Amino acid sequence: MKEEQTIFDKLYEASEEGMARFAKEALSHPVVSGFMKQVLRNASSTKGKIDKSMDTLLALLNLPSKEDYNRLLTKVETLQGSLVNLNMKLDRLLAEQNKTKKNPSRKKLPSPSKS
Repeated sequence: MKEEQTIFDKLYEASEEGMARFAKEALSHPVVSGFMKQVLRNASSTKGKIDKSMDTLLALLNLPSKEDYNRLLTKVETLQGSLVNLNMKLDRLLAEQNKTKKNPSRKKLPSPSKS
């Protein structure tokens, strides 16, 4: 006697088209689609609770959360941009200062005349 195949064996043997047809038929059934909606709703709710719990735990341990890290990263990037601008301005000022030192505009003083 041949053993009866389980649902997993049948699914394994099914082709890609058969799987797509099976999924479509299963999700079109109101009980299955309602169950899937509830599963996704519960998963979303659970994720929200876990996120809140992690934020609380990180705050208790005085560790930064991902939000804290992103906020700090934005501030550091802004500060870095300001430093780059300041560095460019300083380089321009130093270049102008070096030009004036190398090419001083000297006025010719009248030579002392002999009387």
